Amino acid sequence: MIQLHDKQFVPFISAQEIDFAIAEMARQVEADFADEVPVFVGVLNGAFMVVSDFMKHYTKPCEVSFIKMASYEGMETTHEVKQLIGLNQDLTGRTVIVIEDIVDTGNTLEELKAMFKKQNVKHFKIATLFLKPETYKKDIKLDYVGIRIPNKFIVGFGLDYDGHGRNLPEVYQLAD
Repeated sequence: MIQLHDKQFVPFISAQEIDFAIAEMARQVEADFADEVPVFVGVLNGAFMVVSDFMKHYTKPCEVSFIKMASYEGMETTHEVKQLIGLNQDLTGRTVIVIEDIVDTGNTLEELKAMFKKQNVKHFKIATLFLKPETYKKDIKLDYVGIRIPNKFIVGFGLDYDGHGRNLPEVYQLAD
């Protein structure tokens, strides 16, 4: 068990399970886009570890960029997505694959889909390490999903609770 601020968290997903899921997502993307040079767009802050490990498994030519979006305060979604840092490259006619740490409400994805549609990308795909199917109700297809999880608050591997826990190599869930 670990303590972050005023909350306790228990082990949930091991570093080995995470690595396996990311390697499998990278293999699938590589197979689907073997003849292209996709642009992977990591959503900060949470996806920095996912993107880093994904790149270790992706063996074909590619580009990597990051965007910073915010929709959480503490443990609650604000239901309002703000773009804090944007992309500074022309993506017209390019294949863009967004890499997310976790998809729950899908509000960030709606914002990203609209943003990339304006840029006239060739393909817009989404890869997420974690998906909370109970809370995801959007009509946006998730193309690559690493691990489906219940609707529990988790930390570790890039995910945080008020700034703490991102550096943990495994994932913990809020203790009951």
